[in-house]
Amino acid sequence: MTVTRMPSTMLASGGSTRAGSGYERYFRGALDQLHGERRYRVFADIERISGRFPTAKWRQPEGKTTEITVWCSNDYLGMGQHKEVVAAMTETAARCGVGAGGTRNIAGNNSPLVDLERELADLHGKEAGLVFTSGYVSNQAGISTIAKLIPDCLILSDAFNHNSMIEGVRHSGCAKKIFRHNDLQHLEELLRDAGDRPKLIVFESVYSMDGDVAPIGRICDLADRYGAMTYLDEVHAVGLYGPRGGGIAERDGVMHRVDVIEGTLAKGFGCVGGYITASAAICDAVRSFAPGFIFTTALPPAVASAARASVRYLKRSSVEREAHQRQAAATKAALTEAGLPVLETETHIVPVMVGDAELCKAAADHLLEHHAIYIQPINYPTVPRGTERLRITPSPFHDEAHIAKLAAALAETWEALDLPRAGTVFVEAAE
Repeated sequence: MTVTRMPSTMLASGGSTRAGSGYERYFRGALDQLHGERRYRVFADIERISGRFPTAKWRQPEGKTTEITVWCSNDYLGMGQHKEVVAAMTETAARCGVGAGGTRNIAGNNSPLVDLERELADLHGKEAGLVFTSGYVSNQAGISTIAKLIPDCLILSDAFNHNSMIEGVRHSGCAKKIFRHNDLQHLEELLRDAGDRPKLIVFESVYSMDGDVAPIGRICDLADRYGAMTYLDEVHAVGLYGPRGGGIAERDGVMHRVDVIEGTLAKGFGCVGGYITASAAICDAVRSFAPGFIFTTALPPAVASAARASVRYLKRSSVEREAHQRQAAATKAALTEAGLPVLETETHIVPVMVGDAELCKAAADHLLEHHAIYIQPINYPTVPRGTERLRITPSPFHDEAHIAKLAAALAETWEALDLPRAGTVFVEAAE
């Protein structure tokens, strides 16, 4: 047997050669560019407190800890702290341990995961469900695999689709056309031009940055007319809309018309993971061919149990959804009354426009340091340049006192930093 030994230079430097250290300049240069464009992301050290959402602990760089109010969480309904969800996780962890033991191809299935997939299939009225480790992976693996398995498939993708969907389209290797955001006339033109070739339309229900909604039924009309398959991302809608939390498609009565419905367990359901629901054949094909499923360790049983408990609970309870919509409306009204540049939306997303990356970061810092309010700034590439914003997500647990404090804090911040008021920020739709 031949043994290959590490050069002494690598051993002396902890695995990095002196020659290799020259590559550091590329990484420093890339980071310097981010700093220069005011796009470098800084993550605050935030620790959630079970039972006290939206209160959290902020540990400052010097070590001081302060209690703050979180206004940008995607745990939209606070289900991450719900007693039934927490109990399901702790009981299953005590019974099964904390890990899945490997990929499902190696470690096999576990009952909580199988039960969760059945629960999700029922939620969306589909034959089957397939769970992934995140919503990002479910989109990337789902779209790419489905499209690859359709000969000569043309993908038609909404211009505002999430990066995970864009990556799914890219990894499919299929031809693609981008239709203008929610523009049905443009979509129909592309469908007509495609002729008889197989087509897959991929789009979202709620677009998380602008808070607008896709015309799902009318997109399905076009899909029926031109022989296309539909793939709908309900990530920012599952748990939040519809009589049982099935999303916008359930609310609008069109779930049965959509071929594949994708969602997450990390937002409305307060846990972690992603999934697709569809026919048994589609789910089995993705299970059998998607590298993002085959080669990834399965979701732990305890997480699957917690997610299932959350899904089951929200199927029977609309109290949280109603409170969520009520508090979102109250927040919009309060901020609008304060003269802030709130982007009008029909959903629970409340964007407050700034229009400049550096000022957006300054506003977020000011809110945290002076008002103990945490809202992460949203800059390019998440949104187009010139549309930088604070993305606020009210929950059922943000009461009237929270809302009043937020409105006052934002008004003071806008005054202190001389930020643009309502009516002065122009938002141009991306092409």
